[in-house]
Amino acid sequence: MFLKLGKKGSAAGSVTELVRSSGLRHIAFIMDGNGRWAKKRGLPREAGHKEGSAVFKKLIEYCGEIGIKTVTVYALSTENLKNRPKKEIDALMKLFEAYFRDCTNSTKAKDLEIRFIGNREPLPDSIRSMMTELEARTGEKTKRLNIAINYGGRDEIVRSVNKLISAGAKCVTEDDITASLDTGECVPPDIIVRTGGESRISNFLLWQSAYSELYFSEKYWPDFTEKDVDEAVRWFAGRSRRFGGI
Repeated sequence: MFLKLGKKGSAAGSVTELVRSSGLRHIAFIMDGNGRWAKKRGLPREAGHKEGSAVFKKLIEYCGEIGIKTVTVYALSTENLKNRPKKEIDALMKLFEAYFRDCTNSTKAKDLEIRFIGNREPLPDSIRSMMTELEARTGEKTKRLNIAINYGGRDEIVRSVNKLISAGAKCVTEDDITASLDTGECVPPDIIVRTGGESRISNFLLWQSAYSELYFSEKYWPDFTEKDVDEAVRWFAGRSRRFGGI
């Protein structure tokens, strides 16, 4: 279902109760509009990414507070890494490093397991090292955050199939591919939220999103708030998910 942000749903009760009753386990965000947010204010694009990073930290914590167990965020696509100016990419890498350092000190208390999805090979050695260390430090927690860096859905599927071929597979099943994806044992996203006014998923979680509900907001990511998350949850709770049934 494709829907533009509209009026509040009529579901009653607290947002936490709606998360529980609707079966919402996994929410994914395409955090779009940082650059346009900055341009609108006469600021460099890097300023938009910095503001977006602050919103990301706040909303990840909020999702955990209302009972959502898994969150995935689209932080940097394969296309972004190839096509964005070096200055912008360098600024993003600095934001990643700052967040990784913060997480090293704070995630244990928040009970958050962090995993990275995407192709790490083109990333700077320092970033890859911090990613590996952070994954090792935050294993086996009750909540999970997947951060997609240099990620593309098509690339992920290709890497998954090649991994199976290298392991000697002659014929693969859907379950084989699912297990070999970057997300591995993670449940698929129940809802994908995209900000920034665009109505597409931009090569994000192509395999995993087969039955995800798709929710589009006109707001730029730096303007997205806890109330907007609540709105998406209420909308999701009002959906009828049939998975091919009647």
